[in-house]
Amino acid sequence: MKTRWRRSLFARAPADLLRPSRLWAALLFGVFLIFALASPPASAAEESAPPDWKEIRIASEGARPPYNYLDNNNELAGFEIDLARDLCARMKANCSFVAQDWDGLIPGLLEHQYDAIMAAMEITDEAREKIAFAKPYIRMPSAFMASRENMIEDASPAGLAGKSIGVESGGAHQAYVEDLYKQSEIHSYATLEEAILDLAEGRLDVVIGDKDALADFLKTRREAQCCALAADVPRDPAYFGDGIGIGLRQQDRTLKAMFEKALDESVADGAFARIRAKYFDFEIN
Repeated sequence: MKTRWRRSLFARAPADLLRPSRLWAALLFGVFLIFALASPPASAAEESAPPDWKEIRIASEGARPPYNYLDNNNELAGFEIDLARDLCARMKANCSFVAQDWDGLIPGLLEHQYDAIMAAMEITDEAREKIAFAKPYIRMPSAFMASRENMIEDASPAGLAGKSIGVESGGAHQAYVEDLYKQSEIHSYATLEEAILDLAEGRLDVVIGDKDALADFLKTRREAQCCALAADVPRDPAYFGDGIGIGLRQQDRTLKAMFEKALDESVADGAFARIRAKYFDFEIN
C-alpha cells in the first residue's frame, strides 16, 4: 500500500521556490512584519488627545434682542456676545461666533459644528438629557406691573388677596400664581401683551411676567404710559428654573470649568455688571 504524502513548502522544487517574484514578495512581507512588531501601538491618549481650547466656536441664534441679534453688518451682537468676548479674553482663547437657528442649536453642538451655545437657553431637565450647562449667567427675575393710578404696596399673596392678576397662560407664571395666590382672581391670556393691554384698560389690578419682557413693553409701547413695575417676585427655582447658561457637550468638562472660572472673575471685578448695564436696567443674576 502506497503512502500518500502531503505537499508542503519544503516539498517544492528549489527552482519553484526561488522564482524572483515570489522571493521578493516573501522578503517584503518579512520586512513589513518586523517593523509592525517593533512599532508600539498608539496609546488611547494619543488617539484622542483632549483639545487645548485655544480656539472656541460659540453659536447663538441672533434673533432675541437684547440677548443676541444681528447688527447692521449681519454679525452677531448683544449682551451674550459681549459677555462671551469678555470670557474668552479671560480664558486666553480665540473665539469665533456662528449664527444658528434655534432648532439646530443642540444638534449642531453634538455634531461638533461649534463648541458652546450662548443663546438665552434656559437650563431645563429636558435639555440636560442631551447637553451640559455651565453655571447660570442670567437668572431673569419676574415682576408685577400695576397701574400708576392704583400702584400696589404689597405684592405678597396676602397683599393681593381679592385683586385680579393677569398672566400669560401655560407657563411658569401661571402655575406660580395659581399655587400661591389662591385668594386672588387669576385671569390667563394667550400672550403677555394681551394681559398688559387689559391692565391699561383698568380690567386688571396687576400683571405678572418676566421682568425683561415687562420692561421692554414699558419702553416701547405707547399703552405702557399707564403703568409701571411694582415689585419683583421672589425667585423660586421650582417654578422659574435655574436660569440661562452656556450649553456644552457633556464630555467637555475642562471647557465647562474654564467658562465657570472666567464668569466668576467677570462678576468679581465688575466687568459683568458693566456689560449688563448696556442692555438691562436691572440686575439679572
